[in-house]
Amino acid sequence: MIDGIPIFDCVIHVYDMTDENVNSQPTARHARDHMAALQTLARVLPVNADYPVITRWSPEDVYDMVFTRGGTDLAMAQTVPIYDWYEDWFAPVKAQYEMAQKFPGEVLFCGGVDPVGQGLDVALKQIDVQVKDMGARSFKLYNGHIEGSWRCDDKELAYPLYAKMLENGIDVVQFHKGSPFGMQNLEDLSPLDLQAAARDFPEMNFVIHHAGVPFFEETVSIAGRFPNVYVALSGNLNPYFIMPRLVEEWVGRLLFEVGVDKLLWGSEAAAQGNPRPYLEAFIHQFEIRDALRNDYGYPQITREDKIKILGGNFARLMKVELPAPQAPASDLG
Repeated sequence: MIDGIPIFDCVIHVYDMTDENVNSQPTARHARDHMAALQTLARVLPVNADYPVITRWSPEDVYDMVFTRGGTDLAMAQTVPIYDWYEDWFAPVKAQYEMAQKFPGEVLFCGGVDPVGQGLDVALKQIDVQVKDMGARSFKLYNGHIEGSWRCDDKELAYPLYAKMLENGIDVVQFHKGSPFGMQNLEDLSPLDLQAAARDFPEMNFVIHHAGVPFFEETVSIAGRFPNVYVALSGNLNPYFIMPRLVEEWVGRLLFEVGVDKLLWGSEAAAQGNPRPYLEAFIHQFEIRDALRNDYGYPQITREDKIKILGGNFARLMKVELPAPQAPASDLG
């Protein structure tokens, strides 16, 4: 909790970008190095000045960063099923599960499968295993690849996954959209293929991560029209320190056209460092500047909005309890 606001982080990763996990594909090292370059944001802030770039994180190290130093109350450790360049995926199933097992009161396990990389039959069996034996509360899917991309509205590949999740009581499926790793085809990560899926599976809730950037316009349109599509600001608030107007534009537009109840906070730790500076800036400093409000009609963000974005919405979606919000320190005298 930070200044009376409980924090539920929808996306943290116990990731592995060591040489041992990078495979022999020609573009593998480039993709790993591209991901490392994106992490330079973490070291803009003094608190993250010594943040390591290429490493294998342990559950204990991630816990120290996110909870002990980061002020988080609950978090979801998310598998990232990128098999293109990593022997055991970028954020392996076992590593996320291990973290949830070690910190069961604070960490939820998010599983992951891929119907092309694993084959559909194996992916369906893995959904059963990850829910029944490992306690997965949601699934993270990554449909864009160098080879083997698939569409989220594919009735032969994707729809059986959603049906199997619902059969297991899972009604939240999450997609990495936009933000390609390395030399992937950008169009394979467009959120447009979620429209038919959201329409055909109204009982399933679909989460678009990274606000779909650079497909932000498409994300706003889809989430604004489909009641079961949510937008995860996973990493999108973090650039506020270096490009505040852009982040205000993103948030203002989402508040205006999508609504605050469908916006989720995600830190992307450990990939982008200790989340506390980003959280404190959002809680204490972040506002929609007058120029944006006057020119575009964006609403001003409120403390109640921030409580929902930073944890309340995801807690409701995942059907878990968060500590009750408290009065800000400034009101306590």
